[in-house]
Amino acid sequence: MADPATEGRRLSRSFGWLALLGTLLVVAGVVGLVYTGVATLTSMLLFGWLLLIGGIVGLLHAIDSRGTDFFWLGVVVAALNIAAGVVVIRHPQGTAEALTMFAALLFLTGGVFRLVGSVVVRGPQFGWTLLQGAFGLLLGLLVLFDWPHSSLYVLGLFFSLALLFDGLGLIAMGVDGRRIVSMVSEQRVTGGLTDPSRQDEQKRSEG
Repeated sequence: MADPATEGRRLSRSFGWLALLGTLLVVAGVVGLVYTGVATLTSMLLFGWLLLIGGIVGLLHAIDSRGTDFFWLGVVVAALNIAAGVVVIRHPQGTAEALTMFAALLFLTGGVFRLVGSVVVRGPQFGWTLLQGAFGLLLGLLVLFDWPHSSLYVLGLFFSLALLFDGLGLIAMGVDGRRIVSMVSEQRVTGGLTDPSRQDEQKRSEG
């Protein structure tokens, strides 16, 4: 059985690494917010490589499972992922423009549906749903009217914000984890000193 003190130090060190990872993500998110164009191209290249690697892994898995009913389906899906990954890596700017157009249309349709739904239903969350619909509609129009120039910063902005908030979450988790481990360790030490049997043993050992 592992020593509680050793286990506590190990957990504290793990939470420290978690907080460090969160700090790196926060720094990357802040840099991405400053250089949104670079963040957009970086996110597209990462997306393309993920598709390519995922397609290769899927193809290898399909080859290993040849003779089954899902062999050709796995081959087709893997081939599509590989082709999409190659296209994204070779044309990151064009992919960013297409995805930005898709995001703008998604914001528009989502905003319209929320606006219409809030007016028709008029439920208890009427005001909040109406505000969400208006915000989505406005955001979609702003991105669409500035397209294709908006493709240089929209995806990079979303990518950087995701890194920033994920990093803040990891930092909070790491700091809280270290604090909880420290509190538990202190309680163990305090409990050991105030336990009468432990005190008697300590006195006998000292005598």
